[in-house]
Amino acid sequence: MTISPNTGGAPSAAQHSLRVVLVDDHGIFRAGLRAELGPELDVVGEAANVDEAIRVIQELVPDVVLLDVHLPGGRGGGGAEVAKQCAGLSTRFLALSVSDAAEDVVAVIRAGARGYLTKSANGADITAAAFRVAAGDAVFSPRLAGFVLDAFGTTASTEQDDNLDLLSAREMEVMRLIARGYTYKETAKELFISIKTVETHVSAVLRKLQLSNRYELARWASDRRIV
Repeated sequence: MTISPNTGGAPSAAQHSLRVVLVDDHGIFRAGLRAELGPELDVVGEAANVDEAIRVIQELVPDVVLLDVHLPGGRGGGGAEVAKQCAGLSTRFLALSVSDAAEDVVAVIRAGARGYLTKSANGADITAAAFRVAAGDAVFSPRLAGFVLDAFGTTASTEQDDNLDLLSAREMEVMRLIARGYTYKETAKELFISIKTVETHVSAVLRKLQLSNRYELARWASDRRIV
């Protein structure tokens, strides 16, 4: 899991850009954020409430949505409701909020967001985090990562320990690196394999260990001191 958005910058605009939608109920904040983001992010749409956000995202299917947690409209679910309603799309969600409350962090992550930054983050950090989220990584402001680990942690079980024997040598290597916080790209580089192969191995590891996501995997490996 990537704890800080500062560990690696975004690609230059000459390499490629991300299509981004900004979702926040404050127009002044959206304007300021848009001005601060790197040129690598192509802001293709904006929304100020839940209903508008769902419509715009489903219509544009951006690469990443910078999503406020507390939004008016909809059924009162805020940013988490937006993420849930758009879960079937290829779009990734990066929560961006003034709130650092555990319940807000956990709610939007459970809804499908890949990361959570507080609005104290600068434009360069948010730009880099957007690229990491688009690549499948999980990005959190440093002090928020503990909330996610606690919420998605699992208790040790004999059944899971037995399932560890089902992992191949390569799956063990991938599992250890991912649990240490390596991104898919970093893992691929370390093991001289493709990112797609890393994704395949991670899916196999989660299935065999009966875990749901990388957060649970990190906690599971840490509990057993095998990272």
